[in-house]
This record gives sequence, C-alpha cells and structure tokens, in this order.
Amino acid sequence: MPRYAREKSQSGIYHAIIRGINKQKIFFDVADRKYLLDLLLRYKQTCNIRVYGYCFMDNHIHLLVRETDETISNAIKRISGSYVFRFNKKYERCGHLFQERYRSEPVEDEAYFLTALRYIHQNPLKAGMVSDLSKYKWSSYNEYISAPAIVDCDFVLNMFSSNRSSALEQYIKFMNMKNNDCCLEYENQDGISDDIIMAELQGMNVSGIEEMINYDTKKRNAIIKHLKEIDGVTVRQLSNLTGISKSTIGRIK
Repeated sequence: MPRYAREKSQSGIYHAIIRGINKQKIFFDVADRKYLLDLLLRYKQTCNIRVYGYCFMDNHIHLLVRETDETISNAIKRISGSYVFRFNKKYERCGHLFQERYRSEPVEDEAYFLTALRYIHQNPLKAGMVSDLSKYKWSSYNEYISAPAIVDCDFVLNMFSSNRSSALEQYIKFMNMKNNDCCLEYENQDGISDDIIMAELQGMNVSGIEEMINYDTKKRNAIIKHLKEIDGVTVRQLSNLTGISKSTIGRIK
C-alpha cells in the first residue's frame, strides 16, 4: 500500500501519537516511564524541539511538540529507537515495539492547540485511570502547576494571561472542563483494516488510489460514498488512505 506524505504544519506544531504494535503495552514498570521521560528531555535538547504536552498511556504516547532545527519525524525516530533498544534488552526480546508509523496532525491555531493539549491531559481521566488530572504522574499536566521539567510552560500559560497566577487559574479550569473533544486518535483500532478498504476498491475495478483521485468529482464521490457505507470505516481512515481531506469526505452523502 502506498504511503502518503504527512500534512505539513505551517506553525511547526504537531499532535503526535506513538502506539505499541498490535496494541501491546509499551511500559511494564515505573522505570520504563522514567526512562522515556529522560529520553524526551534529552532529545528535546538535542533536536531543539519545543515540548508543550505529553501523556504516557499503557500502550501509546501522546505528544504536543514544535519542530525547529530537526523535523518531528527525526525526533520521534531518535526517541523511539533509543527506547526500543533499552526495552528489548531489558526484557530479552527482539523486533518491533511501536507501530511502524506514528500518527500526527498539524496544529495551526491557538484554539485547537489548547483543545489538543486538554485532550492529551484528559486521556487517563476518560480512560478511567484517575478521577483527578493532578493524580496522574505520567502527563505534563502538573508541570504547568509546579516546577516544569520538560514542557515549555510560558508559551501555553501566556495564551491565558500575562499574569501568572491568573494564567494558572484559567489553565486549571480549562484543562478540567468537561468536553466532547475529538482529536487525533487511532480511530480504526477496533474497526476494519485498510486492506479491506483496498480490496473493496479493487472489487469496484479501481486499481489504486492514484487512479481514483484522477476521476471526475461525480465518479470519485460515488466511490467515497460507497466506502463510507462499510461498517467500521471512519472518515479519518478514508482521508489517510486517499489523501482527500476529512472535510471533503465528510460532505459526501
């Protein structure tokens, strides 16, 4: 299956997810999590990336970062490569630990930036792991409230207020606000595989994505409409496969 270029962020800021292959756990003890925190700090400095948020779940990692000297792709390769090397040695295993391609989305405006950060911080809350964001030790939530170790707090807090005490008060209120935020996620993890969609296209005599995107709008939309009717398929999944924007696919009825 062809790979499509990631959508480039004009701001340089991305929300990224790194997930364990086949949904497997990527942390087995506290030392594993601490080691990844150390790597994030090390490569923040080496790659000169800005880190605005993170959350370590059992089988995946959320990051909110800005690339500068190096691309986010290079930074994630360095971080994940170092982590896997130690993990495999420690647990006497070999082979892949992370899903081959991390997922990412560009973050272009302040409103979505704050939404993405709240979404990242509320992951353990919505997963039922804690009842209070401040009780989760493996996210950046508390770095904004106490002494920052990795995150660049000023960039975020200044979005709320130039007065630090007021900014912290507004930050806490916003991060704990109930919501229906929907950000980047592995939406099709319990749905159908990309291979099934590609097989469906072949059954419609479409030899590949490159052929389909050259069709006239009416014919292309008819194909997309058919694919959207498949149980388990998502708009994001179709967008990732075809290169057609989520908004365009969402309008096709």
